[in-house]
Amino acid sequence: MEIQENKYQSLIEQIGGLLQSGRQKAIQSVNTILVQTYWQIGRYIVEFEQHGNERAEYGSQLFERLSKDLTTAYGKGFGRSNLLYMRKLYLSFQISGTLSHKLTWSHYYEILKADSELEIGFYSKQCENENWSVRELKRQMKSSLFERIALSKDKDGVLKLSKKGHVVEAPEDLLKDPFVLEFLNIPEQYQYQENELEEQIISNLQQFIMELGKGFAFIGRQYRMSLGGKHFYLDLLFYHRILKCFVLVDLKRGEIDHLDIGQMNLYLNYFKKEEATEGDNEPIGIILGAHKNHILVEYATDSISNKVLLSKYQLYLPNKEQLQKQLSKLIED
Repeated sequence: MEIQENKYQSLIEQIGGLLQSGRQKAIQSVNTILVQTYWQIGRYIVEFEQHGNERAEYGSQLFERLSKDLTTAYGKGFGRSNLLYMRKLYLSFQISGTLSHKLTWSHYYEILKADSELEIGFYSKQCENENWSVRELKRQMKSSLFERIALSKDKDGVLKLSKKGHVVEAPEDLLKDPFVLEFLNIPEQYQYQENELEEQIISNLQQFIMELGKGFAFIGRQYRMSLGGKHFYLDLLFYHRILKCFVLVDLKRGEIDHLDIGQMNLYLNYFKKEEATEGDNEPIGIILGAHKNHILVEYATDSISNKVLLSKYQLYLPNKEQLQKQLSKLIED
């Protein structure tokens, strides 16, 4: 009986898809069991401490002895640092059901390096929401993502951020201040031009979209608009899948001024009349500059009905300690 080649290839694809799905589920199941096991180990350690044999001090001999004995009996994975983080895992998530099935122990190991319970809550939820790899998680934590978003909110907003992650519900939720573009590898003192900044962003588009946040879909660069016989060019054009609108991004090497705001207002009016289709919400404009004059911005944006958002960008990682001080002041007020 002759085998029909097209049906045979279909059989191979079906089996391959099943195997791939099964292996992925097996890996996920192993990760879930591992995290739950480490959580339980952390619980045992805390309960042992609370029964009076040891107190919760990192300098205690408990962890050194425990590490040595567990390694001898069960092999690798029980270094002192690992055991401390297992303990912290339990203390940070005392209800095991709050642990995410999407995150591996490697994710939690990084998340638990955060300095506060607010940060731990935010990064665990945000990592789950956006399916970050461990590498991307590290990058977002180094860039102080939590502090940069939190500083744009009030005290209640910060607490909500920690519990639910960064949920985009309004245009203002797109802002971080500043946006951090250290992945462009442009030296801080280098006198670059705006077109060079744009070129570097295009070359690192995936990372730039990750920095912008969830929901951005890239449409094009130097998008041409023709008005009254004149041509205007927008640096970067996106569509936001959650807010269902165009997002126009203009890049400025120096300080954002009133002319930039007026120009963006022009672009937004064009998009409302010429580009938006049924079902689209009103477009949003984001102007990214190295500096912004807050007083000038306040007067220039007053009475503008279009949504024009302004933010700084920087080419280096922010000073986390300084941001944390600002955030502490915000929460305490």
